Amino acid sequence: MATRNECQDSGDEAAVLRQPSRRRFLQSAAAAATVGAAPHLHAQTQNPAAPPARTPEAVPPRPVALNVNGRAYALQLEPRVTLLDALREYAGLMGTKKGCDRGQCGACTVLANGRRINSCLTLAVMHEGETITTVEGLASNGALSPIQRAFIEHDAFQCGYCTPGQLCSATALLDEFRNGTASVVTADVRRRPIKLSDDEIRERMSGNICRCGAYANIVAAIRATHKGGAQNASVDAVTNRDNA
Repeated sequence: MATRNECQDSGDEAAVLRQPSRRRFLQSAAAAATVGAAPHLHAQTQNPAAPPARTPEAVPPRPVALNVNGRAYALQLEPRVTLLDALREYAGLMGTKKGCDRGQCGACTVLANGRRINSCLTLAVMHEGETITTVEGLASNGALSPIQRAFIEHDAFQCGYCTPGQLCSATALLDEFRNGTASVVTADVRRRPIKLSDDEIRERMSGNICRCGAYANIVAAIRATHKGGAQNASVDAVTNRDNA
């Protein structure tokens, strides 16, 4: 029969045998964790640092001659200055408004050689030698143009922010229709549009957004201006015939 000392000696030997196994397990676990983290550490150390952003070099301004509303402007502009910024910030013509600055709202519409354009999408240097008309140039000798008077009579604006672009676009619209330019809703695009209907007006003014929602009155103002112009043209034709 085993004595107490022999049992104690057997327990101590078992504990001694277990300690190396526990030590080897901990060492193996630590080694595995190190090996697993090594690729991540290697990848982090291999990534090169991003090069510092280069500061764009300043472009020297150049002389730009613009003819705006019948007046010559000699401006010093960088080639990347838009026509909208040239009109507002350099020529001091604040009537043309900056809305979206992306050519989507039409608030910056002006006339270039009678053709309506979004001045925020074009560079000022591209329009040297052209005749630019802004909302300030629609009136003549202090008298409002017919479309300007119609906008007032038909209450075709509320806040007025988009009104300059609306007026310039409507002015070009009437000229385009008078010259026989068709639109998407024209029944036969191979022929001159016969009637400036409300659908024609809406389509031709679709590039100008009115956030106040005065569209119905804008259409009415353009329709009235067109009818008034047609009546005046008929009266002038009769007068010229009688004087012949």
